[in-house]
Amino acid sequence: MSDPGPLTGLLVADFSRVLAGPFAAMMLADLGARVVKVERPGSGDDSRGYGPFVDGRSLYFARVNRGKESIALDLKAPDDLAVARRLVARADVLVENYRPGVMDRLGLGWADAQALNPGLVYCSVSGFGHTGPWRERPAYDAVVQGMSGIMAVTGAAAGPPVKPGVPIADLSAGLYAFGGITSALLGRARTGVGTHVDIAMYDATVSLLEGAALAWLATGRDPGRIGNAHFAIAPFDTFSCADRDITVCAANDVLFGVLVTALGVPRLASDERFASNALRHDNREELKAELEGVLRTAPAPHWLSVLEAAGVPCGPISDVAEAVGSEQSRVRNMVVQAGGLPVPGNPVKTSAWPDPVSRAAAPGLDEHGAAVRAELA
Repeated sequence: MSDPGPLTGLLVADFSRVLAGPFAAMMLADLGARVVKVERPGSGDDSRGYGPFVDGRSLYFARVNRGKESIALDLKAPDDLAVARRLVARADVLVENYRPGVMDRLGLGWADAQALNPGLVYCSVSGFGHTGPWRERPAYDAVVQGMSGIMAVTGAAAGPPVKPGVPIADLSAGLYAFGGITSALLGRARTGVGTHVDIAMYDATVSLLEGAALAWLATGRDPGRIGNAHFAIAPFDTFSCADRDITVCAANDVLFGVLVTALGVPRLASDERFASNALRHDNREELKAELEGVLRTAPAPHWLSVLEAAGVPCGPISDVAEAVGSEQSRVRNMVVQAGGLPVPGNPVKTSAWPDPVSRAAAPGLDEHGAAVRAELA
């Protein structure tokens, strides 16, 4: 079912569900791997019941399971477990996102799988990983976002903690899993030996703290929330124009000089409050007031045209319709059709393999069960 790609010829056994694990397996499928998704009989992946729906089909499920095959197996039933074990024995990659210990109890844990298939790359995605005092805690994206510090540094300085509008913990874990799997496959090509890749949503999200984490590591002080500003660079923020906000990022002295010249206030480049990035950051509220005093005199399209012509990094604050429906997204195939349903495309573009605008559909529950069982008999 997969389109040709750099991973063509690889077989992935996808025991994961909902988002983080299926997202990683979808990336593998998009790049050519054959992915066989193992689901619960009767109901399948929980996300089959998540909206939004188009013609009765879950777009949520379709997005991260496109191009996969589905087999329904009751892993507590001996006959179905035997089929699952035969799949594992043949697979190049296994992806699972159960709580640590569940796959072991089913007889499909890392030690069991390695005995069946020494070259297997076995990837576990969980809330907190397979080590540490929190390893058995249940987790969903919002729980991990809250515990990781992401919510604490998101939002206005005077406002409450805010959850970002996308599932950062799930998606970052899925991306790290994808990278870990492909790295492990490269290692296996050299050594012939498989490995256990242990990805925690918590670890993945903590790693994204970047400037906030660095600020605390450098000073021992909690950085708090600073709205849309940057933890180390100024001006690097959203700014109000006469009609809407725009983003402006001038990350060095040269760009700052270009910015204030383009805005017609070159005096700010020699203002002692803004003589260096460190000083601009310390005085970022005063600097923002100065810049907005100019920007509010004309609408956003005017200033975006002026700043783009000057070479200053800037952009509008697009809504979802503007972003997803943009010509840039169209040209880059960032919306594709999967079985007739529109879903986000694959951001990994390669010169050697196609990036089709139409992808294979997400499977119906157990759609390929009979064929896979026969193949594994």
